[in-house]
Amino acid sequence: MDAWAVRRPGPIDLGPLRLVRRDVPEPAAGEVLVRVLACGLCRTDLHLCEGDLEPRRPGVVPGHQIVGEVLERGRGADRFALAERIGIAWLRGTCGECEFCRRGAENLCPRSTYTGWDADGGFAEYAVVAQDFAYRLPEECTSEELAPLLCAGIIGYRALSRANLPPGGRLGIYGFGSSAHLTAQLAAAQGAEIYVLTRGQANQELARELGVTFVGGAQDVPPVGLDSAIVFAPAGELVPLALQALKPGGTVAVAGIHLSDVPALNYDRDLFRERDLRSVTANTRVDGEELFALAGRVAVRPRTTAVGFDRIDQALSDLAHSRGSGSLVAVRSR
Repeated sequence: MDAWAVRRPGPIDLGPLRLVRRDVPEPAAGEVLVRVLACGLCRTDLHLCEGDLEPRRPGVVPGHQIVGEVLERGRGADRFALAERIGIAWLRGTCGECEFCRRGAENLCPRSTYTGWDADGGFAEYAVVAQDFAYRLPEECTSEELAPLLCAGIIGYRALSRANLPPGGRLGIYGFGSSAHLTAQLAAAQGAEIYVLTRGQANQELARELGVTFVGGAQDVPPVGLDSAIVFAPAGELVPLALQALKPGGTVAVAGIHLSDVPALNYDRDLFRERDLRSVTANTRVDGEELFALAGRVAVRPRTTAVGFDRIDQALSDLAHSRGSGSLVAVRSR
């Protein structure tokens, strides 16, 4: 099969991702083999290619927002039917035994593994996954629409929960890429006012198209105090700005897996009066199940740009240089 593998991490424009030939993987006990129909491109994939995240195995195939159809089932893998369309996400496995797994915080499991980081992902014709870590998907959505939900959507959903947004509250969103534009739709469906602060004309135009309350530059000050904020951009310098934009008792959640250094905080200006700063680490399977149940009830639809499988490297360059907006999705023709 054809697959895109990380040969040597470095700047995306220098070609760290190369098209290679690999054997089609075989599903082990409890696993299923899928033919990849669509795979969303995530900034985490870019971090992996460029070395911000060190690959955990040589020549790993990125891609962790996978929609595919089941072709084969390993021994005991009877949860999904052959030809059923399923989703494969970032969280790939946990130990199920540690204190975090036992209390429902499997995203913090020290032995957790991840698709496209510990094991080959969806920048390939085929992929395997343990059936217990795959998702049933809403039938009414296309594969291209579903792919971004498998990371951008799930992480945005968890970030929104971590942000402690009160009913009808004011939410600031810093950065407006794939995850942020889905989170804005989720928050708006719950009655929130959305204040978007982001660079890039295309991102700002997308925010306006979605009907948010306010759109400004990444360094701008919102016109009102915020109840909560989420920092999606991998820019640590935005964290103090988000904290300063909060009302007393507000919360900032940082959603990225990688963040540049946060400048020194001033306690009185940035944190006093019970303003909270929280991080987001991966997700639990419950987050994913809740998101897909919600997506079936409310109009949460990603704005996608489809790219051919043979253009994944070029599309990641577009992502690195903020060319375009919304979610990039690699699609395969049948």
